Amino acid sequence: MHRHVSDPYVRNAQQDGYRSRAAYKLLEIDARDRLLAPGQIVVDLGAAPGSWSQVIAARVQPGGRVIAVDLLDFEPIPGVEFVRGDFREAETLARIDRILRPGEADLVVSDLAPNLSGVAASDQSRSLELCELVLEFARSRLKPQGALLVKTFQGAGYGEFLALMRRTFASVASRKPEASRDRSAEMYLLGKRIKSRHS
Repeated sequence: MHRHVSDPYVRNAQQDGYRSRAAYKLLEIDARDRLLAPGQIVVDLGAAPGSWSQVIAARVQPGGRVIAVDLLDFEPIPGVEFVRGDFREAETLARIDRILRPGEADLVVSDLAPNLSGVAASDQSRSLELCELVLEFARSRLKPQGALLVKTFQGAGYGEFLALMRRTFASVASRKPEASRDRSAEMYLLGKRIKSRHS
């Protein structure tokens, strides 16, 4: 609790009106890589409580669209279309595909992490499975020049997932924002320009 209360990013989020400190991770990556621009169509997987969607919605206007997906409901955000459900399930995917055509998205982002069990090997395996599903989702919905930003965790299987990203995208970079907690193993992978939808 003390770490949370004394965290400068938590204080800044409260002052700036963001729903969580995670907003600053995306803001930092966007400042470096210029991912977001007016008019884009962006999908935010695992969006709750909505801080990434807040950042995206502000930066893709005028003319942009944000489609936020999560199992958990959250307070509406102007300019954000919300799909409540598990993106791993066919019913949720069908609802997304009713509002997003294949190959229409400019950017897919995912700050998803599995519910942690405390068993490191199990948690890492579930995290990587999520990452692979995010990649599969993005590959069929991104424009050829589109990009994917996905949270991963360094550990067993990380190298294999990085290799999979490199087989999928022409450019892959790793990002560790300053807003990530020092002790966190989280790493964001950024893939740009799909090589092939069938590799």
